[in-house]
Formats: sequence, C-alpha cells, structure tokens
Amino acid sequence: MSKYIYELEMKVRDYECDLQGIVNNANYQHYLEHTRHEFLLTTGVSFADLHQRGIDVVVSKITMTFKVPLRSGDEFISKLYLQRDGIRFVFYQDLFRKNDNKLCLRGVVDAVCVENGVLTRGEMFDELFANYL
Repeated sequence: MSKYIYELEMKVRDYECDLQGIVNNANYQHYLEHTRHEFLLTTGVSFADLHQRGIDVVVSKITMTFKVPLRSGDEFISKLYLQRDGIRFVFYQDLFRKNDNKLCLRGVVDAVCVENGVLTRGEMFDELFANYL
C-alpha cells in the first residue's frame, strides 16, 4: 500500500528551465506549493478562503533533495503525505518523472498555522486532515 495520500500530474513549461536546459531549482518549490494547495482543495478548503478568515498556513522550513533533473516538456507526478509534529504539519513530497517513474525530487516541507497574526496549533486542520494523519 502506498504511503501517499494525494497525487497531482503536471508538465514542465519551457520558461521554468535555465540555461542548462533543466528546471531551475526555485521552480521546484512552486510545484510543491501548487500540490499542497490542490490537496487542500480536496478537503473542501481553499488557501485563499483561509487567508480571508485570518488563517495563514506558512512554510517554516523546506528541504529539497534533487535526484534526477526535469526538462522542458517532461510530465511528472507530484505525490505527498503528511504528519503532525507538535505545532507543525510536515508534508513529505516527492516528484516522479512520468515516463519512467524516476524520483526527481524529494521534499520535506514544515508548515505552521498563524491565526490573526498569532502562531497557533491550527486545531481546525486536525479535523480537516483526520483521514490522513
């Protein structure tokens, strides 16, 4: 059984690549963020709606380990699972090239919840993520 709870297919666009012809390292953070936001939508909540309510989920730490580069036109699958660690939600995110299932990137993203400017435990997410934790 897979540990992943969410998958999203994407494709590398030309402008995301650098002079070496591979995806610029900063764009991988965009892929990871987009995956987290799309996952959140599956729980019935949008990132923008949360912000309007004074609830912001912010990245406190991110680690990316690059394995195999993605290139323009590559299709890939972004997969994630998460755990709670104290006040943090830890998102484990892996990117796999679709045509050969090669691991391209392994990411670990720590996120915390800030409500009306105050760091909180983000209790509302315990209920939202109950099926995944």
